[in-house]
This record gives sequence, structure tokens and C-alpha cells, in this order.
Amino acid sequence: MLESIKGPADIKALDRAQLDKLSEEIRQFLIEKVSKTGGHLGPNLGVVELTLAIHRTFDSPRDVVLFDTGHQSYVHKIITGRADSFDGLRQRGGIAGYPNRSESEHDVIENSHASTALSWGDGISYGFSRTGQSDRHVVVVVGDGALTGGMSWEALNNIAATEERNLVIVVNDNERSYSPTIGGLATYLSTLRVTRGYERFLDWGKEFLHKTPVVGTPIYETLHGMKKGIKDIVAPQGMFEDLGLKYMGPIDGHDIAALEKALAKAKEFGAPVLVHAITEKGRGHQPAVADEAEKFHAVGIVDPETGAPLAKSGTSWTKVFSEELVAIGHERSDIVAITAAMLGPTGLGKFEKAFPERTIDVGIAEQHAVTSAAGMAFAGLHPVVALYSTFLNRAFDQLLLDVALHKAGVTFVLDRSGITGDDGPSHHGIWDLALTGIVPNMHVGAPRDGARLREILREAVAISDAPSLLRFPKGAVQEDLPAFERRDGIDVLYRGESADVLLVSIGAMAAIAVEAASMAYREGVGVTVIDPRWVKPLPVSLVTIAQRYKSVVVLEDGIKHGGIASSISEMFRESGLTTPIHSIGIPLEFIEHSKRSEIMNDLGITAQSIARSIVEWNSSHSTSSLEESTMAEMQYPVHESADRKPLR
Repeated sequence: MLESIKGPADIKALDRAQLDKLSEEIRQFLIEKVSKTGGHLGPNLGVVELTLAIHRTFDSPRDVVLFDTGHQSYVHKIITGRADSFDGLRQRGGIAGYPNRSESEHDVIENSHASTALSWGDGISYGFSRTGQSDRHVVVVVGDGALTGGMSWEALNNIAATEERNLVIVVNDNERSYSPTIGGLATYLSTLRVTRGYERFLDWGKEFLHKTPVVGTPIYETLHGMKKGIKDIVAPQGMFEDLGLKYMGPIDGHDIAALEKALAKAKEFGAPVLVHAITEKGRGHQPAVADEAEKFHAVGIVDPETGAPLAKSGTSWTKVFSEELVAIGHERSDIVAITAAMLGPTGLGKFEKAFPERTIDVGIAEQHAVTSAAGMAFAGLHPVVALYSTFLNRAFDQLLLDVALHKAGVTFVLDRSGITGDDGPSHHGIWDLALTGIVPNMHVGAPRDGARLREILREAVAISDAPSLLRFPKGAVQEDLPAFERRDGIDVLYRGESADVLLVSIGAMAAIAVEAASMAYREGVGVTVIDPRWVKPLPVSLVTIAQRYKSVVVLEDGIKHGGIASSISEMFRESGLTTPIHSIGIPLEFIEHSKRSEIMNDLGITAQSIARSIVEWNSSHSTSSLEESTMAEMQYPVHESADRKPLR
């Protein structure tokens, strides 16, 4: 049946048996395809019926369907005619792992960061209302984890105060949008899940008691009157209604008929409605269901039958950090770990097992995490906030004005820095060096290998009167790269035969830098490679070292605009040093999904490309110096201008 689905219209005429068959086919299709490419498998296995019901009830793209987050949009992509493209999921030239406007008119939001879709829905539905498009609807599919983010509640606060909006909010409640959803909201939703028993009891009571002569109807009315009181005690679903939102549910998210009935009522309501659907993450795939920690939230290339990884991976940067933080935790009782719904992916799982009372998962609420950390530092603790690099962007104001301004001893550990690859523009960690570079009193470390990660982490948590940060990329950590010597905190990794070029390598770029220096040597150019380890504040001795060289090249895996090369250039200007500086880094643009190696090759960040650039730059500097010398000899004596009249 799947081959016949080219658009949402193709599923509207199907009967229940056909829909059940199609649901089964979609699940098998997802297991087969995502196991080969990697991607978000568990979330999509859980929303098959829900997505079918939405597209049968509404008319995309005229009705706008938004996903929060976009990792649960694979079924949406299949229904909107992209099943044939799944062999290239998250691959170069293939479809993205999130909604993407360039792929389809059915996609609206490209940013895959959580807790944003309700604000999008508020804005789009307001726009439809203001422009007289009253026949268009907006459907926002919100994972339960996204409701732990403060931005969702800011949006709900505004949405609830509106009327005459064709806006339907579908809460996809699978108990674990990323990891198990935590916090007061999770407890609240968990309680709501059991209220279906009361609904069934009341349905039975209505049928039975209405058949009972004389006393049946009064008894039922009394019980019905008690229902809201019972629910308010057991599950205060009135919270949404108190906000001003019409609430429907909970509904079995795998019962297409029940979903369609609820969605049809919500569609006709003419004001914001919240539909609460209970789904099972990883449904239909036993390895995913058995994965208690993640429910196969995201997988690499795995065996489609067993879910076992097919490729062996080396020790990851994340694992090195994880083990070292546990060691530090045993030594210092003031160390606490904080994350935002990424306990496993950021490596804090081991710390939680060792120190559960010192591990805090705030849900998808990076802003709260950072300011809460500032409060903990004030109280005498040293928080370690572990985030993906891209997610620090969301909490920049808190980093700047709550942590840095208050000189809080908080350590940030940024995983997935630099080019990450498969998940596209919103997940590349290329902004952190530029962002943190403008934060006063910030200390930023960039380890080049596992040994330096351990070393810099310990140095970072020793800083108690200012924020500190270290960053590392996605994937396997490279072999340790020892230094020949350390000069004033700067590691010398490779000595050039002549003082032609000083190559400043930032963090994990070290191995490429050393290889490029070796290649340049074979072309007759002497390159010395150094690793400053700490890139903010930059070591003052960098100026002294640079004075010996004809030019300086800075290699970094962050954006060049406002990056480390810019900071070094400013340092040189303030010191009166005129040594030319060249920058090799990430251009200021949004980079689409592709393998990390492919993107780095595109950007010229390979040993061969870097060596070629260094040789060319060195040649141009030599020519330039010769030309300057010749021009100086041709200048007229200064006294020839002595009698020239001044210009008015």
C-alpha cells in the first residue's frame, strides 16, 4: 500500500482495515530504512496512527502542520510523498532528518530545537485570522518533553487568551520525548493517563444506571457531578482549562478512529483546543520497546532485527568526559551535574548512577538550567552544565547576565561542537566560540585529545569566581597527541625547520594541523604548530611567540566571523604586532546536512588543503616583502614636500 501513497489525499479514502495495514507497512518501512541510515527511529514508530489521523482530518499544506520537535516528522514525510527518498535520509543530497522547506510545501519549520512550535502556531494562526483566511487551520504536534520548555508555556499563555483561532494543539504524550520526561509536568501527565479508567466507569454507569427504574438517573447524575471533583483530585486536568484552553483527552494515540473523532471536534471548535494523545515510543519494534533508557530515540546504523550496532565505534569524547567527571565527583562533594533532557547523550548517566542526589535533569529548559546553576554556585556548589553546543545558543542571555555578570563558578561542557553533520544547520555546534568570546571574564578551553579533556576539565572546575567552558566534537576521540614542550601554558606540537608560519590549532583540529605542517615542510615551508589549550582569555605569550614568524594561521572549527582568529588579530593590534594573520574555519552560513567529513572537505578543512593554502600564503608574503622593499627605495625624500602649501 505504501507505494500508492503520493500525498495526503491518498489516505483519506482508506477504510479501517486498510489503515491498519498501512500503519504496519509504515513501521516496517521505518525500521528497514532508518536502520541503514541512522536517525530518529523510536519517536516516529510512536506517531504512525497519530500522523495518519491528522492528515485525514486536515488538508495540508493549506492547513499547516507543525512538529515540535521535527524528529517526529518521518511519517509526515512519507505521507506527503517522500517515501522514495528515504534511502538518502540524512545523507548528502538526500532528505533531511527534520522538516525542510526546500523539500516540500508541507514543511514549515526547519529549526529542530524544541519548545518553539507553539509560538510558530500562535503567529501563523494570528496571521490567518488577521488576513481573513478563516478556512485555514494550524495543527501543532507537541512532544510531551517539549512542554518542559519555558517557551512552550509563554506561547500557551498567549494562545489561551485568544478567541476565533483555528489552532489545534496535539500533545504527543509518550512519557519520554528524549529520555524519560521529568518534572512536575511529567507527573501531571502521568496522572492524566490513568483517568481513562474513570471515563470508562462513567460510560458503563451511564448505560447501566439509565436502565434502572426510578433511582438510576438520579444516581448517575450524582456520580457525573462527582466526576470533575474526582479528576481534580487524581488528575487536575483543569489546569489547561484554567488557562482558557479547551482540553480533550486522554485519547489512545494508536486508535485512529478515536483520534479522528477528537480531531474533527477540535477542528470545528473555532478556538484553541488541546488534544492529549497517549502513544508508545518505539511501538512495533521490540528492540526499541526494550530500550528502557532511550526507546531508540536516535540510532546509528543498526541491525533491523536486533537493533544492535553494526559498526564498532572507538572511545568517544563523551565517554572520556563522563568518566573523568565521575572521578572528580568522588573527590569533590560540591560538584553537581546539570543537563537539559540529555542525560545519556551528554554522558551524565554514569554520574547519576554514582551521585543521583547531585544530578539534575531540568527537561528541555536550557535557560532555567543556566540560571539555576548560578544560584547553586552562590550557595557554595560548583555546577557542571552539560549541553550540546548548539543548545547553549538558547541560554546566552543567562550565561552573560546571570552567570558571568555575577562571577559565578559554573563550568559548561559542550558536546557536539563544530561540524556535526547528519542533523543539519540547527545542530552544528559552530557558534559557541564566537558567542563566548564576547562574554567578559569567561574562560574557554578547547582540548585536542582525551588527555587534555581530562586536564582542562579539572582546571575548569578549579575556577570558582568566573564561568568556565570546554568544548569537544561529536564522535570518537583521537589518539593522544603529546606536546614537545609547554611554554607559558601553550603546547608546541610540531617544530618547523624555519620560522615561516606559526599555525595556531584550536582544540580537536590538532591532528589535521600537524599533518598539514608535515606536508608544508615537504614543500619547503617551515610550520610550527601550537595549541593554546585555553582560547579565552588567550595566553599573552602568544604575542611573544608570534613575533618570530612571517605569518600566523589560525585553524578552528567554529565560525570565522568573531572566532578565535578574530580575537588573536585584536590581541596583535593592541600589542602593535603587524604579523599577517590568516583564518581557516567555518564560513558564516547555514550548512545543510551531510557527513562531517564531506562538509570539512567542502570547506577546505583537510590536511592537504590547509598545507596548500599555507604554502601559497607564505609565497605571497615573501613576494610582498620584496615589493615593499623595492617601493621603499623609490620613495622621494621627505624634504621635497617641505615647501608645499597646506590644503585648506
